[in-house]
Amino acid sequence: MTSEYHITSDSSISSIIAADQTEECVLSKGKLCICSECEANREKLMQGKNKRKPITDDASSKKLRSNSVVDEEDESTTMPDAVLCQPVSGPALSEEEKLEKMTTACRTILQCIGENPDREGLIKTPSRWAKALLFMTKGYQQNTASVTNEAVFTEDSHKEMVVVKDIDIHSLCEHHMVPFTGKVHVGYIPNGKIIGLSKMARIAEVFSRRLQVQERLTAQIADAVVEATDPLGVAVVVECSHFCMVMRGVQKTGSKTITSSVRGCFEKDPKTRSEFFSIIHRT
Repeated sequence: MTSEYHITSDSSISSIIAADQTEECVLSKGKLCICSECEANREKLMQGKNKRKPITDDASSKKLRSNSVVDEEDESTTMPDAVLCQPVSGPALSEEEKLEKMTTACRTILQCIGENPDREGLIKTPSRWAKALLFMTKGYQQNTASVTNEAVFTEDSHKEMVVVKDIDIHSLCEHHMVPFTGKVHVGYIPNGKIIGLSKMARIAEVFSRRLQVQERLTAQIADAVVEATDPLGVAVVVECSHFCMVMRGVQKTGSKTITSSVRGCFEKDPKTRSEFFSIIHRT
């Protein structure tokens, strides 16, 4: 977001410089601009139309002062992916409460599509669906540290590439909540630490068991390996078939989506990157 500073007139600039003997922006000195646009924005904040936190004197609030105000309906478009893909904070629900709410919602969905949720074949479907969806999104309850389980070991002798390929993944598209399935290939070059090979698959599982887009999933796996092992470099390739393209929409059954994410020496060195791609494409 581009910072915007609003000054009322040239005379205002002159008075500020004369008073402070500096050309620093008034906002950076903790002072508030009083131009018509900034005043209008502050009135909106005071009236509760914008739900951002009140302006204080801490560093983060000064940054807010220097940025143009975002309306509530537009705020979601400016939030970083790292925030958007995290579980929503709120009252913790027990497993029983989650299942009860989801089962009720599924009964409503069945009625909306024209089914009878009380007929023999569907009586237990809402509870089965609720349990299945919780399993398919269990990645929200996990993180990298919990699945690596301290399976990172010191190993100074190996400085060559380690590749784990053809890791099966199953995820849910966040746009339609229908599956996309495929394979993940992960390669890294150790920098004094190695990770248990099965942990690569577990890391991929953590992030695939969430509502996802493939591009973000690929980057998250790469970043998680960097976090776990601090390697010289990491490369991740994901190949998937998306059911939102196969079962609906354009209905192209043979299409695949391939995404890649590279870090460290894989990003800087074309030869290292080429070696990784040649390894994962060998039959």
